[in-house]
Amino acid sequence: MTFDDTPQEITYADAGVDTAEGARAVDAIKDAVAKTSRPGVLEGLGGFGCLFDGSVLFGMAHPILVSSTDGVGTKLALAQRLGRPEGVGQDLVAMCADDVVVCGAEPLFFLDYVAIGKLEAPVMAKIVGGIAKGCELAGCALIGGEMAEHPGVMAPTDYDLAGFCVGAVDEERLLGPARVREGDVILGLPSSGIHSNGYSLVRAALTDRMSDEELLEPRAELNGESLADALLTPTTIYAKPLIRMLKEGVPIHALAHITGGGITENLNRLLPDDLDAEVDWGGGTPGWSMPPVIGYVCEAAQLSAVEAWKTFNMGVGMALACASKDETEVVAALRTQGISPFSIGRVVRGSGKVVYA
Repeated sequence: MTFDDTPQEITYADAGVDTAEGARAVDAIKDAVAKTSRPGVLEGLGGFGCLFDGSVLFGMAHPILVSSTDGVGTKLALAQRLGRPEGVGQDLVAMCADDVVVCGAEPLFFLDYVAIGKLEAPVMAKIVGGIAKGCELAGCALIGGEMAEHPGVMAPTDYDLAGFCVGAVDEERLLGPARVREGDVILGLPSSGIHSNGYSLVRAALTDRMSDEELLEPRAELNGESLADALLTPTTIYAKPLIRMLKEGVPIHALAHITGGGITENLNRLLPDDLDAEVDWGGGTPGWSMPPVIGYVCEAAQLSAVEAWKTFNMGVGMALACASKDETEVVAALRTQGISPFSIGRVVRGSGKVVYA
């Protein structure tokens, strides 16, 4: 094969892929990634594979690896429209790391995949900076990833994110339905807003019909916050405080990450087949307040209660079950971690469903 260096040559950059900008983007994210390092990380960015020391598992009698992969969904469309890529990285980590912790597993490391129409180092630094912040909050290391430039497939300002998280737990410490008993109490941990689910409905009911100026306007119904700010609030990450509690022996039976499907289609996932979760929501449960943006969207979409409860988190980002005798201890431990829990119901005889009192 011969190569003809002529004025007619078409380079990779001419085709829309700027490898030099890719190198600048890697340089721009190195400091943020370094902040996520934890015991077990063997090398920094740059290798073909990402190395993590498996000796962290040696202290477990029967180590179980727990993995999760996810994306951010169409919340990205609003972030792209308003030029706010900073928070969606935290959303990405939350969707993966908090799925891992539901099993009682400590998130160990995280990898990301960012596809973008036109690679620009400052934008990539903001996206990956958000991912790194999320990893710090979750207590896991960002040990690698991929930045893929897709000219001709994506518009220049479009991007999509995917993440992959691996954690570990000793088999005897696994959380889940097998631990849940009739009479257990169910506690809710407050969400920061809509988190990362339901945005196709949000766009159809609200944002696609609004100008940027309307999205940025402060609204009394949102306590003076703009709709843009309320909708782009990053997802709360619960993994690190929950892992601290579990290591201290706080008696939690099971967890449920309230994501797509809302409370109706997620809380049941912590139940055995012969028990139900009886949820108390009636507007007066002490400590349970729904973020205003959720009610605002539900009203705009004219959602029935049934649809709302199976679409949004209704103010509960994570739920946990524990024995009624341990409730005081669990609540105190959560408050020590800076989380203000509230009772949302109890476990009763049934068939593995969520029922509303």
